[in-house]
Amino acid sequence: METKKTNITEVAELAGVSITTVSRVINKATSVSEANRRKVEEAIRKLKFVPSPYAQALASGKNNTVALIIPRYEGLFYSYYALELIRGIGTLCDVLKLDLLLHLTAGRDIFNCKSAGGIIFADIIGNRSQLEWALREGIPTVVINSFVDDLEVSCIAIDNMGGAKEAVKYLISLGHTKIAHIAGDTISQAAVLRLEGYEKALAEHGISENQEYIVKTDYSRGQARQATEKLLGLKDPPTAIFVASDSMALEAMAVIMEKGRKVPQDISIIGFDDNPSSLYGPVAITTVRQPLIKMAEEGLKELYSLTKGKKEIRKTLLPTELIIRDSCK
Repeated sequence: METKKTNITEVAELAGVSITTVSRVINKATSVSEANRRKVEEAIRKLKFVPSPYAQALASGKNNTVALIIPRYEGLFYSYYALELIRGIGTLCDVLKLDLLLHLTAGRDIFNCKSAGGIIFADIIGNRSQLEWALREGIPTVVINSFVDDLEVSCIAIDNMGGAKEAVKYLISLGHTKIAHIAGDTISQAAVLRLEGYEKALAEHGISENQEYIVKTDYSRGQARQATEKLLGLKDPPTAIFVASDSMALEAMAVIMEKGRKVPQDISIIGFDDNPSSLYGPVAITTVRQPLIKMAEEGLKELYSLTKGKKEIRKTLLPTELIIRDSCK
């Protein structure tokens, strides 16, 4: 049978004092008389009351809790991107003696993070109103993986467009002109910018854009499979595919091989992420490395500075790097 947890109100009633007095005793304030202190301590002993460390932090004004807000999507905890962000932020929180509160949001839900010392938004997908709320409340706030240029908020993002352009230009340098793109979910800024980078690279080299070569997905491997099958079934199929993530690139490569074709002899592939799994497929995948851990750490460092009184906001775009392996010819 579950035991009912004692709360601070019961302690105050038994001691015959106010809740504020109990809170002051718990937080070792000097403004409490010795008689009241003894009554509160006796009530705590009798009720076996255990103060919440979180409540103590709030009452003392020393809040070491960081809220990490991640838009919820299918396969979140199988996502290299999400796990790297959590790893980077979580590890640095441990170093800085901060507590990490993870909140998955559908964008429409209402959450109360007034109790957090600061908030990191990992991307803004359908939850801009939550970001605007945090800014109105004056809560120290940082956005990562999305460049927000129309709000006074610090943001640390990846140069997705630049990385995509570099990838497609590399394929063009190898002689490819029939280059397809398996895009991610364009509800996200990253997917939109990778698509724009692809389009700009083609335009800068005078290559006409073929709409049949652009297939939008939700970043899942299932839709990557469907996209690849569609591209291979075209009357004039591409000779190269730029894929918006490494996990989708691996699935695309599997489909190509199932169809009796070879990578890179028949079709070249480039991914995006530098997911370690891209090294261990049948062919090591050429990819665009994005500094996820650095982005996570820089975001937390910026938030930490804001909680310590820093006033100036920071907007940073981190560069990517093309990692050439064996999947392009």
